Amino acid sequence: MKRLFITGTDTDAGKTFVSALLVQGLQLCGDTAYALKPIASGCDVNGDNADIKHLLAASQLPLVEPDINWCKFALPIAPHLAAQRQGITLLGSEFRQFVEDPQRPVADWQLIEGAGGWLLPLSDSELLADTVSAAGWPVLLVVGVKLGCLNHALLTIRELQRQQVPVVGYVANILVDMPALTENLAEIQRLLKIPCLGIVPFQPQFPESVSLQLAKQLQQLM
Repeated sequence: MKRLFITGTDTDAGKTFVSALLVQGLQLCGDTAYALKPIASGCDVNGDNADIKHLLAASQLPLVEPDINWCKFALPIAPHLAAQRQGITLLGSEFRQFVEDPQRPVADWQLIEGAGGWLLPLSDSELLADTVSAAGWPVLLVVGVKLGCLNHALLTIRELQRQQVPVVGYVANILVDMPALTENLAEIQRLLKIPCLGIVPFQPQFPESVSLQLAKQLQQLM
């Protein structure tokens, strides 16, 4: 099984959306695939989370919520702060154990959606980035294309490279109809100097074609 960690330049960069597109595209290519969302914040009063439901719906495998989610929090705040309020500590070792659990259905691909950006704290003493780095999982960066994205993308890729994390490439996910979009996309490519799997348009009219393009590029790079 090929395992890929998906991080973003910021919260709401579009990690869940891109993860679901990749799962759907890989399945169109004939592979089996699913995406995990181990940490989810902002659940409703019933404990439901829209991102978890979206990822479950994207996969054709017989998965249920506990298969893809490790911890859920009601408050839409940093997970380690939400965990503190509940009197629990998020441990990197337990995160990794959840990801690598052999009890799930066998698949060709496992995508792991991170939470927030790359340097997300798990606790007072651990960052999620350190767990991913120690596990050796390759990383895909979702660049949320909006004002400020060049800075966010460069900071993230520099830290990934500093930690010597294998980076597969990036996806440019257009979040708003921003001015100078073409120039910004060109600058992201010039400055990051890593492969671009594709550009996800703002509210794409043909998501199936986008998902297929992303999946084919991912297959070539891994």
